[in-house]
Amino acid sequence: MRKFLLSLTILFSFSSFIKAELLITQANVHIGDGAAPFTADILIRDGIIQKIASNISPQSNWEVLEANGLNVTPGLISPTSNIGMVEINALDDTRDDESSLLKSGFSLFHAFNPNSTLIPWNRSNGVTGTISSPSGSAFPFWGMGSYFLLDASMKITGLKDVAMYGRLGSSSGSRAEDILMIESLLRLAASIDLENIEDELDDSLLATKLELQPEDILAIRRLISEELPFVLETNRAADILQAIRLKETYGLNLILESVEEAPLVLTELASANIPVIIDPMDNIPDSFDELASSLDLASILDKAGIVIMFSTQRSHNYHLMRQGAGNAVAYGMNYNHAIRGMTKAVADIFRIPNRGSIAVGNYADLVIWDGDPLEPSTLPKYVYINGKNMDLNTRATRLTERYSKETDKPRVYLH
Repeated sequence: MRKFLLSLTILFSFSSFIKAELLITQANVHIGDGAAPFTADILIRDGIIQKIASNISPQSNWEVLEANGLNVTPGLISPTSNIGMVEINALDDTRDDESSLLKSGFSLFHAFNPNSTLIPWNRSNGVTGTISSPSGSAFPFWGMGSYFLLDASMKITGLKDVAMYGRLGSSSGSRAEDILMIESLLRLAASIDLENIEDELDDSLLATKLELQPEDILAIRRLISEELPFVLETNRAADILQAIRLKETYGLNLILESVEEAPLVLTELASANIPVIIDPMDNIPDSFDELASSLDLASILDKAGIVIMFSTQRSHNYHLMRQGAGNAVAYGMNYNHAIRGMTKAVADIFRIPNRGSIAVGNYADLVIWDGDPLEPSTLPKYVYINGKNMDLNTRATRLTERYSKETDKPRVYLH
């Protein structure tokens, strides 16, 4: 008992010397809300932002990091990815982003791998959170994506089933059939008696034909009853108008992804107050749904007051949304809105509390950059998640060190 008390005393004494406060001084702070940056100090205590002000006087037991004018942004959040779900696209045994049984009811939350190689790679490039989403399928509702913090802790921090994902158009079937199916499933989910859901599905010709499970209908019902965000990938201008009609008819919390032909229906899209996810680097038509693709897409949408978030088609390299955001600014998008599109906009739209912006009371997910955050050659000097300084080493950096270091043994020994 005396040994236990002695150990406890030593542990308490040691913990009392741990610096729980971090003060970042003279930072060029991008809050993430679309406003212009400003110079300020940031005080963090126990992983939470406590104060943002000029000339905060540090105490002797605080850790102080002098930013000296470097840009500080919130940690970037990818609104769609397969981080933690896929290692190698071509190997099925490394993929957890698709289901052979469920459709709209598919939830990938419990499959997240905190040891995925994608996590340190994207985190070392400024991404601190992601919404991992299911892969595409022929069914218009693909399943639900979940939010995860990229701290690589085995004690996973995440939010389960924060959005439904799906597609309208550019599929192997008829888009007319897809629209009818979406509407029929929305009506079925809204009207079904939850206490007798299995019997009602057995009596539904559509549910039987599609081999729907109760989980599928319950997930679709959330789109109406809980306003679960519905991320719908679509490009053709006429399909965008159909998506707007679905939003208005069924009260959907709609987010549109890709929207290559959005400028053709700009007035309707802006009036519907629908945020979008785009890849500004994707400007060459891949199908007849994208004939109006343009490098000016982000600028046009931004000037119309449409909230923009960013994606990338480069599998695994989701940090490249930052390059896309920079490209969008080069073609006329507001710089501060581009920062918002990778931070606060994602947190707000997908209902991720206390993250996505540098604000008092929020978790200290911060990136200190060695240059302009939207310049591709810029890299993070520091990445903080919950106020903890993250290791920026990756498999690539370790391999570089391994094969470039001097050794007195033959190179073959390093293999």
